Amino acid sequence: MLPCNETNAYDAPVIEFHLDQRSGVATYLQIVQQVKEALRLGTISVGDQLPTVREVVADLAINPNTVAKAYRDLEREGLVVARQGRGTFVASTLAPATWLPHYEVLRVELEHWLEAADVAGLDEESIRALISATLREMLARRVA
Repeated sequence: MLPCNETNAYDAPVIEFHLDQRSGVATYLQIVQQVKEALRLGTISVGDQLPTVREVVADLAINPNTVAKAYRDLEREGLVVARQGRGTFVASTLAPATWLPHYEVLRVELEHWLEAADVAGLDEESIRALISATLREMLARRVA
């Protein structure tokens, strides 16, 4: 994914969206995925306000309907709630409480692994492919 633009400034940023034009994933789905990722990682919590449609549009230069569609999908799934005139707020989490205490340790270990992959010469696509293939294999063994 492309790095976040550090010059973007929401009033109270709980999440900053970024788009990867090369991913082949629809823009609204990228927004949905990023909210879900933040919910899984516990970086946004119940009650947090998402950036307004207007803020996201100004930041990413995309159609307001795209952002509205992403927010509607998240609302349909019960993850956010839209409050007329106030904004969109996180209503539910995807972060298992038992996992959150381990997050930082796992993140640091992953960071070391990614540094080793970089030293080994793997590019981003190769790293993603290796992670995906390894995860699929691990899950297949778990089922077998």
